Amino acid sequence: MSAVLRVVNRVLLGLVGLVLVVLGGSVLAVGLGVNPPSWWIHDGKDDVLLSDSERTHWRDDGWWWPTVIAVLAVLLLLALWWLTAVLRRRRLTEVLVDTGDGEGALLRGRALETVLTSEAASMDGVQRAHTHLTGRRAAPEARVRLLLEPHVDPGTALTDLTAQALTHARESAGLASLPAEVRLRAAKHRAERVS
Repeated sequence: MSAVLRVVNRVLLGLVGLVLVVLGGSVLAVGLGVNPPSWWIHDGKDDVLLSDSERTHWRDDGWWWPTVIAVLAVLLLLALWWLTAVLRRRRLTEVLVDTGDGEGALLRGRALETVLTSEAASMDGVQRAHTHLTGRRAAPEARVRLLLEPHVDPGTALTDLTAQALTHARESAGLASLPAEVRLRAAKHRAERVS
């Protein structure tokens, strides 16, 4: 998920959650006997959200139903866009390999991810590795996460990853370049006892 979609997703979820908590909390508080302010939408325990007169107030006006339908349509389109953005597959399923004869071969993206992951995990000082391919099939990009052992130098681990696993993957797939975003994290460990 791109950074913009992540931000939009979090902001929308936060706003929806905040509105639901405030409205639900206010209904619960009024139902438990708290006196609401005079401008609040509920007056007491037996009050309804919308009275008959409030519900039918603008029904006879010509602008009411087109406005309601337009707002609901926009909300539906935004909800569908949000759902497709969240559910869209981000994983690259195949990589186009240049065979040198003008034709091309397709390499499964999962196969390249597996090889990258296993080679990165076998490096000295790497406890666990995970690789995810994104981008286009003619120009893939790698996202690599490494869990480093406690006393490993991150710079050395990054240099080894670049020189070994990423270089081997780029050369074996016949790619001109293989940009990578690498996230390094240190494994948690117990404090060492000094005597």
